[in-house]
Amino acid sequence: MKPVIALTKGRLEKQFIRFLEERNYNVDPLLDKGRKLQVETDQFFAFFAKGTDVATYVEYGIADLGIVGEDILMEFQPDVFDLLPLPFGKCRFAIAGEPNQNPDQRKQRIATKYPNITTKYFRDQGKSIDIVKLEGSVELAPLLGLADDIVDIVETGNTLRENGLVVKEEMFSISARCIANRTSLKLKKNILSPLIDSFWIEEVIK
Repeated sequence: MKPVIALTKGRLEKQFIRFLEERNYNVDPLLDKGRKLQVETDQFFAFFAKGTDVATYVEYGIADLGIVGEDILMEFQPDVFDLLPLPFGKCRFAIAGEPNQNPDQRKQRIATKYPNITTKYFRDQGKSIDIVKLEGSVELAPLLGLADDIVDIVETGNTLRENGLVVKEEMFSISARCIANRTSLKLKKNILSPLIDSFWIEEVIK
């Protein structure tokens, strides 16, 4: 029996494959998968899904482990075990908007893909805001007058700069995380432990 890992498609998937290569795993099946959504390697089975779905597959025990962005855990709070941070997928949450904007007296309106994270952050600061939930490019919201500012994940800041926006406040940093199904950790400890142990790094990531 091999462990089953759910991988977030796209950037995190590629970074995780490089992470495995550095630990001398045979990643050829992952690199040569074509359009396959499921792959078997020498050490584990893997399948590929969107980040929110990765957390769901792990929560329901379809996958033993998952590689997912910390933002997914914070926003949706799935019932999984947050096992350990990983040394990739590093970025930060920030408040951004147009420079030199003069705030008025009304309640601030914030556009974001992350209403729960945003609400908690401002509440912890004792501030009340109105949230506009968007799914696409939140950078449009202040440019078109839908919102005063945005809350989003920032990696390089290039998208903000190219659209005339600036970071107004750094909120906190996040990284990729390895999550686990709670039952799998108990019942499949023997087959999961070698894999999990190989993921540990000496550097403390946050």
